[in-house]
Amino acid sequence: MLINIESLKTSGREPPVPVEIASSAGQLYVERWLRIVPGRRLVGSGMLDGQKVLVKVFVSSRARKHWQRELDGLISLQQVQIASPGIIASGALDHGGYFICTAFLDDAATLQQRWDSLTEVYPGEPTAIALLGQALESIGQLHAQGLAQTDLHMGNFLLQGERLYVIDGDAIDTVSPGQPLTSEQAEDNLAIFFAQLDAQWDQLVELLLIDYLKVNPLAINPDRLASQVRKVRTERLSDWLSKALRDCTQFMVRRNWWRFSVVVRQQADDLHDLIEQPDAAFKAVPTLKDGGSSSVTRVSTNQHELVIKRYNIKGMGHWLTRFWRPSRAWHSWLAAQRLRFLNIATPAPLAMIESRFGPLRRRAWLICEYCPGQNLLELFGNDGHAEPSEEQGEALLALLRQLAGARISHGDFKATNLLWHAGQVWLIDLDGMQAHGSHAAWQKAWCVDRARLLRNWPASSPLALWLDVNLP
Repeated sequence: MLINIESLKTSGREPPVPVEIASSAGQLYVERWLRIVPGRRLVGSGMLDGQKVLVKVFVSSRARKHWQRELDGLISLQQVQIASPGIIASGALDHGGYFICTAFLDDAATLQQRWDSLTEVYPGEPTAIALLGQALESIGQLHAQGLAQTDLHMGNFLLQGERLYVIDGDAIDTVSPGQPLTSEQAEDNLAIFFAQLDAQWDQLVELLLIDYLKVNPLAINPDRLASQVRKVRTERLSDWLSKALRDCTQFMVRRNWWRFSVVVRQQADDLHDLIEQPDAAFKAVPTLKDGGSSSVTRVSTNQHELVIKRYNIKGMGHWLTRFWRPSRAWHSWLAAQRLRFLNIATPAPLAMIESRFGPLRRRAWLICEYCPGQNLLELFGNDGHAEPSEEQGEALLALLRQLAGARISHGDFKATNLLWHAGQVWLIDLDGMQAHGSHAAWQKAWCVDRARLLRNWPASSPLALWLDVNLP
């Protein structure tokens, strides 16, 4: 099917496929779309003159600018002999828009895909270190040639066999042509890469930099680099929380006068019926909790075991205190997204719904994956007759170190809100969770959390004594 650019521009997230596109280099045949930014850019695999290619199609009102930036970036990589997919064809499309075709690398995978396929990625794991080393060596080559990858993540490196390719020419910035980046410029760029890793990797940054320094021996200031990493992490978290409330690649948002809903886009089909009628789940099965300010139930879909929490309005007086501010479901959704982003164990948040009358909030629902873990009160018993095992104790302390590092307090830190599952302690019931702007504010809130956890067991019990000694 021959398609014009206007049709591609207005096709949203599901453009037709396969299609043919008329270009200055001949007919482009697109077999499948790999990535779509609606109304702006489409990336697909296909054929041009019998050769398999990766094609990028630019369709926005600023298509020429983005096309030129992509082309310039790829040319810059080729000029300094940094491995990148070769340019096959480039130019204007009939009836508007621009395109670039590069060589399609068979049997290649991004470093992110390789990373995700690892069974373990704990700090120091040899295979994980090897992958990071390959990326850092490539980054060093870029910096040595005066180039910087401004969207520096493992998804922008493509591994075919043993050879690593840099992709995404649009993000290649020529900072200092023919001259290596300065130490500060390199630190700022490296911070973008290291900020993508879990904070537990921070202790190994200097070790990881060995591969970088082999090809670009700069004087890197580890303290400044660490400061920049923290800054970038804060910016990335803020950006993620913003995305979690708007329609984008990761999330599907629907809003009208009567309701607001957001769902993880990949789960939208599986959760469709549940999002349309969230109360149906409370009628079909026995609830885990019923009444008061919230009700909780468990339900199965084709793909998931889920927990649904409904935030009730108990009456007019209660509604008057709630209608003008984001619901507790809204707050819990963002709290769970924050924890997941920080790699702190909590059941995956999949959807959130608010019933509304214009700007006024009413009832709300939060849908999360079900965690089959045992809560700590069940695990250790009401009497706290024994200390936790070494694995359990270390997992609990690891969770607390993560919360302290992120300056997060739970707000209702009782034993039933902590689950032991798969070697980790998971947090649930995030209605009262807060991220604090200062250490002093977090410390005050942590004292409350700490005391609440200790109250679960008799003060003289072995478990309570162990907690009192070991909790921060």
